[in-house]
Amino acid sequence: MTTKPNIEELLAKAKIPSADALRLHPFYRGKLEVTPKCQIRDCSDFSVWYTPGVAAPCRDIEAHVDRVFAHTNKGNFVAIVSDGSRVLGLGDIGPHAALPVMEGKAILFKYLGGVDAFPICLAANQLEEIIQACKWIEPTFGAINLEDIAKPKCFTVLDRLRNEMVIPVWHDDQQGTAAVTLAGLINSLKIVGKTRDKVKIVLIGAGANIAVSRVLIAAGFPPDKMIMVDSLGILHRGREDLRTAGNETKWRMCEISNSERRSGGIAEALAGADVCIALAKPGPGVIKPEWVRRMANEAIVFACANPVPEIWPWEATEAGARIVATGRSDFPNQVNNSLGFPGIFRGVLDVAASAITDEMCIAAAEELARCAQDRGLSDQAILPTMDDWQVFPREAAAVGLKAIEQGVANKKLSREQLIEQATAIIQRARAQTKTLMEHGLIAAAP
Repeated sequence: MTTKPNIEELLAKAKIPSADALRLHPFYRGKLEVTPKCQIRDCSDFSVWYTPGVAAPCRDIEAHVDRVFAHTNKGNFVAIVSDGSRVLGLGDIGPHAALPVMEGKAILFKYLGGVDAFPICLAANQLEEIIQACKWIEPTFGAINLEDIAKPKCFTVLDRLRNEMVIPVWHDDQQGTAAVTLAGLINSLKIVGKTRDKVKIVLIGAGANIAVSRVLIAAGFPPDKMIMVDSLGILHRGREDLRTAGNETKWRMCEISNSERRSGGIAEALAGADVCIALAKPGPGVIKPEWVRRMANEAIVFACANPVPEIWPWEATEAGARIVATGRSDFPNQVNNSLGFPGIFRGVLDVAASAITDEMCIAAAEELARCAQDRGLSDQAILPTMDDWQVFPREAAAVGLKAIEQGVANKKLSREQLIEQATAIIQRARAQTKTLMEHGLIAAAP
C-alpha cells in the first residue's frame, strides 16, 4: 500500500535537485571531459600515438575500412544528438540550453554502460538538416542516440536514419521508454495473473506512447485492445483531424486500435481498462481517482510524467489500482530509461551491430524483467534499480544475442563471452570514476 506523504514536503523535495544543480554545475564547469586510455610514459610515446607512427594505422584503415574498429575507439563512441526542441519537461529551449542534459546523459552512458558518449547539440532544427548532420558524423561514431527532438519530426528522423545509415540509430524517448515500460508491464501482469493477449491497455499521450504501442504490439499485445488518447481525445477512425500530413503515426493507431470505437477523453478510455500507461503531461489531476475506480479489477497504472505524475500514487492505490509506477525515484516502481539504454548500447557495440531493432529492445525488456524476478517481485518492486549494476551486463548480452540471431551483428560471441566483456568494461568505468574521486582528481563537491 502506497502511503500518502505530505504533498507540500513532496513538492519541496522535488525542487532540491534543481537547487543543487545550479550550485554544482558551475563548480565542475560541466560534467564531462576527455581522458586518454593509452599509456603516456613520456613525450616519446607521442611518436606512436600521433606522428609519425599514426600514419601506419591510417593507411591500414584506408585499405580496409572495417579496421577502424580495431585501431580507434569508434566501436565505443556514441553521439547524443539533439536540437534542443523538446528537452525533458522544458520544451523548445534550444541547443545551448540542452547541453547540460546531454552531458548528464553521457555520464549515465559511461558509469552504467561503460560507453563513451558525446553531446552533439545542433544549431539546426529542420528535419533534413538533422538527418544530414547525423550522416556527416558517422565516421567517428559506432552508434547514434537521438535525444529530446520534438514530435512529429523525431519519428521521421529516426525512421529515415535507421534505413539510411550503416550504424545503429535509436531515439531514447521512443525505444528506450518502450523497453523499460514493457519490462515493468511484463512483471506487473505476472503479479496480477493476466495475459498479454487479453488485457485492455489505455495509452495516455501520443508522443513516446507511439513507440511504446509499436513495441508492445511486436511483443504480442493485440492492437485492437489498445486505446490511445492525445490532447484532443481518444484516437479513432472518426478523427478527421489526423488524416493530415505529419499525423501519419497517429492515424495508423486510429486504424489498428480501439476496436470498440470509443470516443471521448481519458475518462471514457479508462472504463474497464486493465492497464493505463500515461506519458502525457505533469499532474496531478491529469488522471482523476474516479476514473481509476472505473478500471478493471487488479488495475495497473503507470503514471510517468515528471516531475509530478499524472496522478499521485496513493490516489491511484486508494482508487483500486493494484500496481502503480511513476517516473520518480522517491516512489516505488520507477520506470526509468536509465535502466535500458546503457545496457542496450553496451550490447549493440559489443557485437558491432548495424541496427537496433524493436526485437532487440524486447530482448532487453525481457531480460530486465527477469532481473527483477530473480530479486523477487512484489506490488512495489516490478523493476530493478540503477544500483543493481549487474542488470546492465545481462541486458547487454540479451541484446547482443538477439542482434546475432537477427543477422545485424558483425561479431558473434556466446552469452558468457558477452557478459564477461560487458562486465569488465562497466566495472572499469565505475572503478575509474571511484579512483579519480579518491585521489582528488574529481574534486569533492562543496
